[in-house]
Amino acid sequence: MIMNKRIKILFLFLSALLITTYLIDKDAITRYESLASDQLIDRNGKTISLKPNNKGNIADYSENYPKEFKSLLLKKEDQYFYYHLGFNPISIIEDSLGRLGLSNRQGSSTINQQLAKNLLGNENERDIKNKMIEITYAISLNVWSNKESILDMYLNSVYFGNQLQGLNSTSLGYFGTSPNNLTTEQNIQILSSINSPNANNPITDNNIERAKSIADNLNIEIDGNKFTPKNTSLKNLNEYKKIRNIPLELTKYSELKGRTGLTIDKEIDTRIKESIKKNIEILETKKAKNAAAIIISFPNNEIISMTGSPDPSQFTEGYQINMLERPRQIGSTIKPFIYLKGFEKGMRPYTILDDKEYKFRLSNNSPFYPKNYDSKYHGKLTAHYALSNSINVPALLTLNYVGIDEFGKFLEEIEFKPHQDIKEYQLGIAMGALEMTPKELASIFTIFPNNGHYNNLQIIKDNQETNKRFEPTINKQIIDESYIQLINKILNDRKTSIDQFGASSSLNLPIRNYALKTGTSHDYTDSLIVGYTPDFLVAVWVGNADSSETEGVSGQIGAGFIWNDIMQIMINSPYNKKTPLDFSNIKDFSDEGNIQYGLESDDYEKIKNLFEEESSLISWPQDEDIFLFDHQSTIFLKSEDDVIWYVDDKKVSEGKEYPFKPQKKGYYKITASFEGKDESIHLTVD
Repeated sequence: MIMNKRIKILFLFLSALLITTYLIDKDAITRYESLASDQLIDRNGKTISLKPNNKGNIADYSENYPKEFKSLLLKKEDQYFYYHLGFNPISIIEDSLGRLGLSNRQGSSTINQQLAKNLLGNENERDIKNKMIEITYAISLNVWSNKESILDMYLNSVYFGNQLQGLNSTSLGYFGTSPNNLTTEQNIQILSSINSPNANNPITDNNIERAKSIADNLNIEIDGNKFTPKNTSLKNLNEYKKIRNIPLELTKYSELKGRTGLTIDKEIDTRIKESIKKNIEILETKKAKNAAAIIISFPNNEIISMTGSPDPSQFTEGYQINMLERPRQIGSTIKPFIYLKGFEKGMRPYTILDDKEYKFRLSNNSPFYPKNYDSKYHGKLTAHYALSNSINVPALLTLNYVGIDEFGKFLEEIEFKPHQDIKEYQLGIAMGALEMTPKELASIFTIFPNNGHYNNLQIIKDNQETNKRFEPTINKQIIDESYIQLINKILNDRKTSIDQFGASSSLNLPIRNYALKTGTSHDYTDSLIVGYTPDFLVAVWVGNADSSETEGVSGQIGAGFIWNDIMQIMINSPYNKKTPLDFSNIKDFSDEGNIQYGLESDDYEKIKNLFEEESSLISWPQDEDIFLFDHQSTIFLKSEDDVIWYVDDKKVSEGKEYPFKPQKKGYYKITASFEGKDESIHLTVD
């Protein structure tokens, strides 16, 4: 009975001991994991940023460290690592005798004990109590974790000075390379700082001498000329520590914990930032100081690169602002969407639109006379030509045909929320007054390379829960792909656009499967371009963060320069799959020797003349126009025909033009008569 009781007590004791070591091991693992820096990595596993941990250290955890470093470490710190149970009693005894002057040994901590010390934060409190706790943790780790895991944990948590924690961060910080590429001399330089990380690290004066001493003690053959000088290490360190800074465009994701994968391609992103910085230095001569760009990869709408500033590290005006997220007037880049809805409603690229002076009434009943970019009117032209050359008046006629309310609903469908009520913009939408952030503009443009399908932009990679928090999944067909193909056909046509943009320009690329649209806002404040292939999209904005004017920087010569550079990068990247644009639903129509594009079921003549109206006798001015009274002023009445002119029913002249000189203020009736047909308008002179 006594024996059974003793066995039970022993069993309970051992069970309690086992449970205790298990709980201690779990606590150690939790502490270890908490010391890792929160990390953003790109789609290829490259580090974008590392957030300092709660100790202020950069800790870039890794695995599979090189055998050479592990071998040198154990030879120096714990040669019986693979044999002891977490602590070495012989070393402890020798260390105790050393403190009494009876032995030459100083220091008894095993790798397990040093790891426990690091995890418990007892580096500066070396009393008996803490050492006993460390031994308990060292034994517990040895019971529940294998030796290789313990060694990796140590290599990830050991401190090497200058806020560098772990071998990976230290190797990149001091030597600008990964641990696998370190030389034997660099390995020893790192080892020399373990016992005194602030005094002996590679940017201190005595690091190399200390490393040589260690090499002698361990009988390691070295080349003294291959040590890295402290100035080089310091330069590497200053460059590496920039990794603590989350890129301006990614600050939204700074709160994410652990290791988060993004769709960003760091190599592409770096090259694009360099291109923008280079080009903006040139554009500054035309008073354009800021720029932004975004690149999206298909079919998943993944953000490959985001640049919101030429260089956020500089304090140049506006450089601290992420212009990708700032609303700007988008100019003519809205026109493809206007024509898209026009095509859905019944128009086609061959529909004739009359580019002349029109008077529209705004919601407050005030007159609105739209002008073109070149201040000229071009007469009757096709919708294809009008969109290719970004002519304003036909776009305004198309928007008027679609309807402001209907167009507003369409924008809602593609997840755009106007920065003020859509009705406030009115017909000014077609004149470029609508405001969007460059990121929003890029997002809605993705319906064109995606055949009318809308997915929201994605940036979190392989983490659905995190993605839901930042970019809730939206997946829907917005419009029939046939109408998308018509727009793509027009925006792909560089030949028709020559009249406005010239035969040689930054808009030309050495590929054929691309389409684009430029935009320039009022007074050259904003220069924009969005271009795409079926594989990727590039959107660029150039201007000034304070909304000041540039010196004639249009979409073509401003954003266009940067866009061309970026497109060249993307064309020569793995993202270019050379996928052709799909025009399978488009039908060719021959019209007086010219090829026009439409759809199979089109009633060509009817749709072509959709906007045809009975010709007017009076081509200028327009009914209810108001003129300022001046004794010297002349109002030139114009007609396409040789008409008889009447003013207040009194015949005054014959011909295509009559210089009417009002003698007083008042309300005048103007009549033109031709072959039995009369037409009257009314003018106010005040």
